Amino acid sequence: MKISIIGLSLIGLAMIAHSQSVAQSPAGVASPQAASGAPVAAAAAICPIVYPMDENPSAHGYQYAFYGNAFFINRDGYLITAAHVMHSFRTGGVPHILVQRVEAPPQMLKTELVFEDREHDVAVLRATPNPFAGKLYRVATLAPDAAAVSRGEGIVVAALRPKRRQPHSFETELEDRSAASVIDFQNSVLEKGLGETELVLFNHEVILGQSGAPVLAAGSGEVVAFIEGQWLHPAAGLVAEMQHGQDTHSVGAAVPIRYAVAALREKGITWEQPEAKAR
Repeated sequence: MKISIIGLSLIGLAMIAHSQSVAQSPAGVASPQAASGAPVAAAAAICPIVYPMDENPSAHGYQYAFYGNAFFINRDGYLITAAHVMHSFRTGGVPHILVQRVEAPPQMLKTELVFEDREHDVAVLRATPNPFAGKLYRVATLAPDAAAVSRGEGIVVAALRPKRRQPHSFETELEDRSAASVIDFQNSVLEKGLGETELVLFNHEVILGQSGAPVLAAGSGEVVAFIEGQWLHPAAGLVAEMQHGQDTHSVGAAVPIRYAVAALREKGITWEQPEAKAR
């Protein structure tokens, strides 16, 4: 596990752990216990980032290593994830994603790294081939909303993860939905030698493999941030914002989506527009 210089645990480096989320169900299947405000369609926009371990598939598909999550932001096949999830691929290897299909098991697709903004831990990928072309894949997009969130605002963390420690590509993933609230904001250096990034802190533990997963506004379902990692050093006064019975290990950190939106705008990449309504 990579620990950053500011006491932030970056969780998404080919590791798996048990979840403590509100709901767990097969990807794309509604759970009656799903967190309020988390649209079922979100699962079709989220893809696990993986790397195949086999040269040839078995009856269960390719065995793979799991690194984190990404989510589609337009129908051209572009995805957003956390740049630190790409760390293991910087010396070689092609990141893949698992994409749900309409009448078949999930399929592994290659991605290309379009660009990284390491200062703000933003990475943009593009799936090849584009799963939105044709009708083979069950895919959707999520709309980034660059408006700032407020303390006390309800959010939902939506992520996918394998069912077991030695997963295969034909297996349907588990969907985690975790309801939480924004409790604080802290500036941190995410990449040594670069500037600070404002992080959104929320009152729910981040588990292994959730890095890069979208954080949704509980009301609108639009993306307001993406998971950075576990916050290990709460600031003074943060404990007062915690719910009764929680401790410092129950604080997660996320990167506001406005950093990704700014990078997309600079690169001329379009994204799904949020609906014009208040959260």
